[in-house]
Amino acid sequence: MLSAFTWSPDTLWLLMQKAWWFLVVLGVLVAFHELGHFLAARWVGVKVLKFSIGFGPKLFGRQAGETEYLLSAIPLGGYVKLFGEDEMEATTAEDRRRSFAHQNLWGKVLIVAAGPGFNFILAYLIFAGWLSTGAPLFVPTFRDLSADVEALAPGSPASTAGMELGDRVVRVNGKDISTKSELLDAVARSKGQPIALEINRNGQIKPLTVTPVPIPGETPVGEEPLYTIGVEETPPLVTSVMHDSPASAAGLQPGDRVVSIEGETIYTWAQMTTHVKEHPGKPLRVEVLRDDRRIALTVTPAAEQVTVNGQTTAIGKIGIAGPGRSLMRSDNSLEAIYHGLEATWGWTELTVTGLYKMVVGDISSKNIGGPLTIANISGEAASQGASSVVFLIAILSINLGVLNLLPIPILDGGHLLFFLIEGILRKPLGERHREVAQQVGLVLLVGVMIFAFWNDLERIFSR
Repeated sequence: MLSAFTWSPDTLWLLMQKAWWFLVVLGVLVAFHELGHFLAARWVGVKVLKFSIGFGPKLFGRQAGETEYLLSAIPLGGYVKLFGEDEMEATTAEDRRRSFAHQNLWGKVLIVAAGPGFNFILAYLIFAGWLSTGAPLFVPTFRDLSADVEALAPGSPASTAGMELGDRVVRVNGKDISTKSELLDAVARSKGQPIALEINRNGQIKPLTVTPVPIPGETPVGEEPLYTIGVEETPPLVTSVMHDSPASAAGLQPGDRVVSIEGETIYTWAQMTTHVKEHPGKPLRVEVLRDDRRIALTVTPAAEQVTVNGQTTAIGKIGIAGPGRSLMRSDNSLEAIYHGLEATWGWTELTVTGLYKMVVGDISSKNIGGPLTIANISGEAASQGASSVVFLIAILSINLGVLNLLPIPILDGGHLLFFLIEGILRKPLGERHREVAQQVGLVLLVGVMIFAFWNDLERIFSR
């Protein structure tokens, strides 16, 4: 604990920035979620007593009409307090008309479902707005993220150790993993030391030891070299070419496989993109394989400014997407309206699939993250620019919407489950049954929060 007092001013400033962006991101998510409940209640005719961002003691409050708007001390959620949540509150005919408990079933369903519904609407608005600018939007499938070996550089450490295409890495240095980013992160932090891997090959677990090597190229003074084992996310196969991009101008077409750049043989997607990123604005001689014919092209990567570790630098981009990758782009605002729906559905499907795989044990529950993880990724997104923060809000909004629809008492999905039972039985569930269910739901929710926080701490102290 005392080590916190030895942190440098730069470290403290970084932590303060991450805390600030955590509050910004979470505040937007909670405000939009509760706004859904609030507007639906007002539309149905239910009186809203309080609208709070945060829980616990009131920090600030203002009465406007019949509603008190609050900012509360604990920034891990929010709530809308409705009149008549307890049937005994309504004593007159007018009270019953404005009471939540006395609304018809569909009115109550609308009010509860509007919260997570607004989370999906927020994500849609961000995606549609993003696409309307002409910028590409990445909408992955679960295959894009899984730790499957789809491209392997010949002669690389992974190839030499016996790894094969189709292998799935399931454990790194004794820790379960389920995503490629976890594998690549372990490689990046290895400092060239051997890594113990376990792979699933045709249902059998095989141990391998791989020693990462530095990625060829100059390393900035004072920085650690980047490491690789030769396992990359995709082969250098072009599946889509963006309109009006350098690749389109050069004549690249979907189906082309990049075989060399500037005379160097290309084996993997990452190897290809490294060449492109390192040469912004400089013509590159590219050879592709198209219909069993080798075709020579010249492509000049466009320069794009990015911020890395607080430093602004230019990288090259040519505007292509690879196999298994859905890179969405709209040519006009009308297309963006439709593509925004596709993007929202794609990210929702990815979230639901990941959650299901976690429940059945296909991926590790260590992927569950809590407030410290959200704070960290919020800070990292902010360092990359406002667009990254906005994109992060959209992704987390979908996650929040999906999680709130789980049929767990105390969550919105639990209330919807009660309403479903009410619709079947033609009467509300008994008060005692609801109380027990709410208590069970609270225990489950607190347990998940503790587990997520523990995962956060493990991530911090395992670095």
